[in-house]
Amino acid sequence: MPVPQFAVQSNNLAAQGINNAPGQHTDSAAAQTQNTVGNYEGMQYRIDHRDSNTILSLLLPQGYPLQAKPGAMVTMAGTVQVKGNFSKGAFLKAFTGGEMSVSTFTGPGEVVLAPEVWGDIFPLRIEPNGPQWVLGKDAYLAATPGITMSSKAQGLGQALFSGEGLLVRSIKPGSQGVLFVQSLGAVFERRLAANEQLIVDNGHLVAWTCSYKTERIKASGFLGGMHTGEGIVCRFTGPGTILIQTRNPEALGQWIRAQLPASGSY
Repeated sequence: MPVPQFAVQSNNLAAQGINNAPGQHTDSAAAQTQNTVGNYEGMQYRIDHRDSNTILSLLLPQGYPLQAKPGAMVTMAGTVQVKGNFSKGAFLKAFTGGEMSVSTFTGPGEVVLAPEVWGDIFPLRIEPNGPQWVLGKDAYLAATPGITMSSKAQGLGQALFSGEGLLVRSIKPGSQGVLFVQSLGAVFERRLAANEQLIVDNGHLVAWTCSYKTERIKASGFLGGMHTGEGIVCRFTGPGTILIQTRNPEALGQWIRAQLPASGSY
């Protein structure tokens, strides 16, 4: 069965690599106005409706398997086969270094994926001798064969289990392919020079190649009095790249809850 071709129109910034000078940052403004089109091993992909209502369309050749986050599928052709890989212990494995659950779509045919909420999708080209990417817990969307990951918890004592810690996915050495990451809101990049440092709130992290450590900070003065005054952040040290999302899931959740009518108000 012939598979249709995507029109060639590319602003594939992420898959082409990041060329900004250290200390500079960019956003996805250019990517918002154009589609990102690419291909890998005969699989074609196109990213549309950037940067808040983004979808990822993939044309899979015969027998080509693509792994994706469970629940990410919007549509798929009737010729595509899907297999789940979810176990009752998946949540526990996330904290012990095991593999996370995935769905596998096998071609031929088109599969359309999307993030759970408003945000963008970026393709990252992973090479065996390239930068070692680490993902935030919600950043993974899909990956081509040849990319394997492990999950681990990063936190301070019990902070992880209070919701303040950091759950990350590391790309295993030797991986090769295209990794699709998702964000909440738009994405901007920061490139750090050697020994340059940047502190980022955990809730805004998408992916990074810098060395890092988690730590607790405490605010003082006016801002400290308005909030709890402390939280868990990541301190990054260059050289490397950090992809940062413009919205924080925890803050968004708090805002949504604040808009709900109080119990008994009707």
